[in-house]
Amino acid sequence: MTELNADLLRPQGRYFEELPVGTVIRHRVTRTLTESDNILFTTLTMNPQPLHLDFEYAAGSEFGQPLVNSLMTLSLLVGLSVHELTLGTLIANLGLNDVRFPAPVFHGDTIRAESEVLEARASRSRPGQGIVTVRHRAINQRGEVVAECSRTMLMQGRETQAERAE
Repeated sequence: MTELNADLLRPQGRYFEELPVGTVIRHRVTRTLTESDNILFTTLTMNPQPLHLDFEYAAGSEFGQPLVNSLMTLSLLVGLSVHELTLGTLIANLGLNDVRFPAPVFHGDTIRAESEVLEARASRSRPGQGIVTVRHRAINQRGEVVAECSRTMLMQGRETQAERAE
């Protein structure tokens, strides 16, 4: 295989060895959340909460307007990290912990994400793979952290991928 072909086949995500503790990734992809996004996600997940669906009810709340469903914000946070972190290199998500929503998200807010590697170790039971824990943060256009969580993942190692290419 030529070097050019090998480069084209390389996943966009990072291998276990490319995620040492302390690595911070400021993800490039951003997303503006719309009213349609919020209503679709909320109804698809069978959540009848009027704070997300009923504009009159939400207008009378302390927020004065509908809130974006917090689980949509969490899903978006993880999704924004995929291209530069796990695309093609993730084996499995092992858990989400310490989920927080310190500020509300509204229709029209633009969200960006960053990820910091908190822990990384070789898997004891799966040679060539590693377990990585990152802290994801979602930040709105005003610079406010609107969501954060710790995510533990089982990641491919570089050697595992090289063996598959042979």
